[in-house]
Formats: sequence, C-alpha cells, structure tokens
Amino acid sequence: MARAATPAFPVLVLAAAGLMAAPAAALAEASTAAAPSALSVTVVRPLEDKITETLLVTGSLLPREEIEVGPEIEGYRVVEILAEVGDAVAKGQVLARLSREVLETQLAQNTASAAKARAAIAQQRATVDQTLAQETEASAAVDRARQLRKSGTVSQETLDERERAVKVASAQVAAAREALIAAEAEEVFVKAQRDEIEVRLKRTEVRAPAAGIVLARTARVGAIALSARAEPLFRIAQDGAIDLDAEVPEDAMPRMKAGLKAEVTPAGFDAPLAGTVRLVSAEVDRSTRLGKVKIALPADPRLKPGAYGRGVIELGSRSGLSLPQSAVMFDAAGAYVLGVANGIVARRPVKVALKSAGRILVVDGLVAGEQVVARAGGFLREGDRVSPIETAANEVR
Repeated sequence: MARAATPAFPVLVLAAAGLMAAPAAALAEASTAAAPSALSVTVVRPLEDKITETLLVTGSLLPREEIEVGPEIEGYRVVEILAEVGDAVAKGQVLARLSREVLETQLAQNTASAAKARAAIAQQRATVDQTLAQETEASAAVDRARQLRKSGTVSQETLDERERAVKVASAQVAAAREALIAAEAEEVFVKAQRDEIEVRLKRTEVRAPAAGIVLARTARVGAIALSARAEPLFRIAQDGAIDLDAEVPEDAMPRMKAGLKAEVTPAGFDAPLAGTVRLVSAEVDRSTRLGKVKIALPADPRLKPGAYGRGVIELGSRSGLSLPQSAVMFDAAGAYVLGVANGIVARRPVKVALKSAGRILVVDGLVAGEQVVARAGGFLREGDRVSPIETAANEVR
C-alpha cells in the first residue's frame, strides 16, 4: 500500500519567516551603527578661591638719594684718596685730602699778624693811660690858675695857656682812644682771617656729608680740585638705599599708591626681594604712555645701581569661584563657560574678575558644584551630548 506524501506547506512557512527575520535584524544593526556615540570630555567643578591681582613691571635699579661730593675749595691738588667704589662710608668720614702747604703758610703769617695786633693794642692802651694822666694834670693846673687869677697872682695870659694845654691833652686822649679802637679792630680782623684759614684747612679734607655706599670716584691724586663746572669727586648712594625705578602702563597708574607690596627680582638673583611702592609719579610720559613708580628695596650688598629688575606689584585680592583659564572662553559677547548637566552641554555667560597662576576668578554666572568643561570647549556646541570625566580643578593646566 503506497505511503501518503508529506505536505510542503510548513516548510514554506518557515522559509518565509526566515526571510522576514533577516531584514529586521539588519535594520536593527544598521540603526545601532548610525546612532552617534557621546564624546568624552574632562569637566571640573569651580573652587572657592581668593586670588591676588598683580601687575608685572620692569625697570632699573637706582639709588634712592644720590649725593655728589665735590671740593668746597678749589685750586688745590689732591694728595690722598681714602675711599674707593663700593666702600661703605660713615657721615663725616674723610674721603680724600687736598694739599695744605699754602694754607699752612698763611696760617703762620696770620699768627705773626695776631701777635703784632696784640702788641699794638697794648701800646695804644699805654698811650691812652698816658694822655689821660696828662689831661688830668692839665685840668688841675687850670683850676689852680683860675684861683690865683682871682687874687691877681697869675696873669690872664698864663691862664689862657693852661686852658689851651687842657684842650691839647683832651685831643690827645681822644686820638689815643681812636688808635686803640683801630688796634682792637685790627686784632678782630686778624682773628677773622685766622678763622677763615682754619675753615679752609678743614675743607682740604673732603668728607662724606651722609652715610652711604660710594658709587663712583673721579678724584685722582695730583689733579687740581675744581668746584665749578667739573665732575664731583665722589658719588654716594645715601644710606645705601636702592629703589627699582619701574615703568607702569598708563591704565594701571590710577591704581598705583604708596604702600603697595611688591616682589622684585633683580638681574642675576635666584629669588625675589620683598619691596614696597614708595613713590608714584604725578604724570605719564606723553611719548611712551608710561608712568613711573619707585619700589623701595631692602639693603642688600648684591644690589647694583643701573641693573635691570623685574617686579610684581600686588594690586589687591578678591574672593569667589575660580576655574582653570582653559575652562573660560571669550567671544564678541564676552566670557562664557560650557556647563554639563545630565550629559548635555549648555552655554553659560559669566563675568570674570582676576587672573592668577593659571586660574580665573568668576564673580557672576557660576554656581558652586556644577560641572564645567575644562578644555577643548571650542569644539562643543550647546545641546551636544557628552560623557563627562571629572577631574580635580587643580590638576588642569
């Protein structure tokens, strides 16, 4: 008995089902491949910070007060030099000596003139005493003659003669007194001459008018010292005080004031010196548009006037939220950051204040704790989906 044939319908159904499943899987795979993957970005959170605003300035080291020391008398040779460049000198210290021979000769002559004047005074005093005695004797003779004339014992001629003698004696007394005054005046004159010579002798010693450091010496042994139209013999930095004469942009000049702290690094120094703004110029140079400030520096034997120096002036400090500089971007509208919330980028306009050490202080538009794209923000747009990778704010450079 023949076997009945197996119907082919189920096989066809299964084949059709397989053909329908294959395109569906391909479509799902294609759809998965077409979906964009989220970009991984580094984000940071703002830090509570306090940033000090600074201004970089440059300039030259100069003596705070420079003293020019020259001779107080001229026409004398320099015979000895007692100070050299770089020496620390005290107030009144002898720096150089001038020749004294001429002045010492004048002093000896003056000594003789003084002795002569004293002798003349003694002689005139004796003359005054003598003429006074003669005047007294003549007056007494007149008195006697007048008494005798009343009794007729002495003639009128004798009385007249004795009266004339009194007048002569009085005139001699007056002349002797005038001569004494002249002799005493001569003594005063000689003494004044002596005082002048002694002052000139003292001035043959060129002394430092104040303590300081010798910056330069033009004095030469054998040279004639001249006080007018000549270079000073020595230049001294008073008390050795040195300032940085720094140039400041005109837009920063209104914020300059005495007392601001600064750090100055002179050429060749490994570490800065602490300084203070001492003086602010009252004008800005019209050609360079720069002002001047003088920064007082502590005493240091390594400081050399004329050397280059670089300084950082502290203008002030401010507290707020800070971000790495790479996290803050700028365009025509101003500063902005790219915040990340739920994996979506959002543009946030912000207001910045200070910059220091690679960080920017944000004073408005930022919330503590939110995530901000740390770098490469220029490649992102608002609404982009990203995968944030958080890192410490101080690790971003």
